[in-house]
Amino acid sequence: MIEFRTPQLEDKVWVSKAMRDADEMACEYCFGNLYMWSGVYHNTIAEFDGMLLAKDMDTENRPSYLYPCGNGDKKAALLELQKLAEAEGVPLTLYCLTDQRVQELESLFPGAFRIEPRREYFDYIYDTEVLANLAGRKYHGKRNHVSFFKKTYNWQYEAITPENIEECYRMTVEWKKRNAEKNPEELEGEFQAIERGMAHFFDLGFIGGLLRVDGEVVAYTFGEALNEKLFVTHVEKAFADYRGAYPMMNQEFTKNALMGFEKVNREEDTGSEGLRRAKESYYPSILLPKYTATYKG
Repeated sequence: MIEFRTPQLEDKVWVSKAMRDADEMACEYCFGNLYMWSGVYHNTIAEFDGMLLAKDMDTENRPSYLYPCGNGDKKAALLELQKLAEAEGVPLTLYCLTDQRVQELESLFPGAFRIEPRREYFDYIYDTEVLANLAGRKYHGKRNHVSFFKKTYNWQYEAITPENIEECYRMTVEWKKRNAEKNPEELEGEFQAIERGMAHFFDLGFIGGLLRVDGEVVAYTFGEALNEKLFVTHVEKAFADYRGAYPMMNQEFTKNALMGFEKVNREEDTGSEGLRRAKESYYPSILLPKYTATYKG
């Protein structure tokens, strides 16, 4: 029987290899993302035939599984997961299936799964050059906000380093206080994930940047490389009372840290209308569909 356990830092090498072997663009295929959120969503992992298996628990304590990740006998892995689901008394549910994984699953188990798109989990992927330059009429508003920030504030951009990361943490604590009335439970979960990520920032291979105004940190962002062509932005925070802080943070980080990548995945909108509008306003070059598959039997 497969035994799942909480991911540890020492799992990074083999898990990252399995994720890269999957050749995916989805944000779930980053070890740092998995590690950060494991305490919130109770993610656990297991190895099977050299592949990564990951388990997630929903709010009703029902398990769902990432499609087997890497190179190995995926049909055998899925049959093992089916046994686990039967033992739990629930149908096998798989999450974060891209189009290529849906096709693969259907070839292995024709007609056996109900496939449903999950729009709230679609990833927003952008061309790096576009985020850096914001050229063209459709980015006129973004450029105006950036211009206002540059002209109004005494600002400075820095890479996140061991010397300044504590300031980013303190800014997060203040940001949490200022936004406390907005869905406290969700906010607490996000704070826990950020705290866990910052505690092991450099061990996880994260890359980040920050903005200062008059010496104080007012915005920061960080993420990690999924592969040599794609960077995934996990976190972006700014004080909203500094007009233009968010687009300024996005552009400066892209220009200073991400020009070696072709694309940037800024993750999903989780069904938030405000977040969806914000991500759509940058006009993604790819809106990456993701699906849930539930065994029909």
